[in-house]
Amino acid sequence: MALSTQDFMLIEQRVTNEAKSTGAAYLIWLFLGGLGGHRFYLGRTGSGIIMLLLSIVGWATLPIGIGAIPLIILGLWVLIDAFLIPGMIQKHKDKVRQDLTNQAMRIIGHDNTPALT
Repeated sequence: MALSTQDFMLIEQRVTNEAKSTGAAYLIWLFLGGLGGHRFYLGRTGSGIIMLLLSIVGWATLPIGIGAIPLIILGLWVLIDAFLIPGMIQKHKDKVRQDLTNQAMRIIGHDNTPALT
């Protein structure tokens, strides 16, 4: 049995409710981008930890001269992320939509009660 229009509307409402805010992501990027804060917010914890470690290592080793290398890499990464944030948010929305659709299909497949009500 296929999903009804009402089921699709409920799924889209949930996607909207669970979506990450582009404005919040850019504010976090602006103030905490060098620490990977925006990546933690967007659910990309692994790369957020790497950015945080690059920042710590860079600032800790800057007095002995080699800290500039990780800080330059981090700066480029943060700059590139400014252009990647909308795509990361869209991927999150697509994942939520797919998960909810699969959940609704399982519910409809097992019984005839309306999904997501």
